[in-house]
Amino acid sequence: MNCPKAVAELLEYVQLLILGAIAGLTILLGMPIAVLQNVSLRKKGFLNAFAIGILVFLIVDVFDHAWETASETSVKAFAGTAPPSAAVVVLAAMFGGIGVGLLGLTWYGTRYMKKQASRPRIAHGSVATKGGVVRHELQLIQHVESYRLSMMIAIGIGAHNFSEGLAIGQSYASGAIGLALMLIIGFAAHNTTEGFGIAAPLTTLSKRPSNRFLLLAGLIGGGPTFVGTLLGSIWSSPVAYVFFLALAGGALVYVTMLMYSSGRRQVGNDILMLGMFIGLLAGFLTDLLVTLAGA
Repeated sequence: MNCPKAVAELLEYVQLLILGAIAGLTILLGMPIAVLQNVSLRKKGFLNAFAIGILVFLIVDVFDHAWETASETSVKAFAGTAPPSAAVVVLAAMFGGIGVGLLGLTWYGTRYMKKQASRPRIAHGSVATKGGVVRHELQLIQHVESYRLSMMIAIGIGAHNFSEGLAIGQSYASGAIGLALMLIIGFAAHNTTEGFGIAAPLTTLSKRPSNRFLLLAGLIGGGPTFVGTLLGSIWSSPVAYVFFLALAGGALVYVTMLMYSSGRRQVGNDILMLGMFIGLLAGFLTDLLVTLAGA
């Protein structure tokens, strides 16, 4: 056994994992927006719209990649070059992932909001009838809702970044080390913009969010890139790739609709559309780095 070669390959692999972790954690660079204080409602609405634009781009991006793999498998099965069961499984992963991401969060959100809505009624007839207490209750609900929405976005982006990590790891496993490194660079730049999406709901808070929560949300959103890089380098599964992309897409559709609803109450349609346009532009330009890496 050639020990120097083995050591060099091990160091190269460790370096890949470290860079994969860095690529995911660059999402933290976009989080400081959440700690901005004394920002006007108009600027908060614009930042929210900017995040919506990024999330809309991510929805298009993840569904495009998931459907490309699913449709290719289905075409091969129809042509007889792949077993029909392969098409059935990958399509089930596609639509099942969307269902889990979209309907699962819808069920959770509906259940959660019913629980929150019942709180003021429980106190009806007592101190809750006083205007100050009622306002405090509503502020508390809004406070919790902002954190919940931020965490939902982090989970959806985390599922997306897990699939990106799988792409990095599988590129390395196939011997395309240069491509893997270029994907890391591209995803690192792209993930920075995703931090804005996670942090945007927190800009509506009257108090600065805790560093602990920001770090946790960043790890949930960016950490799966490292996990995906690790698993993708030792295990390849197109079905898992499609499922996590579809799951991310469904989850992002849900949270984007919530953010859009909130944005319409903050600013006019002109500011909302301008922010979304700039967010979409940022998403396409950063994704261009990944496209050039695969050229």
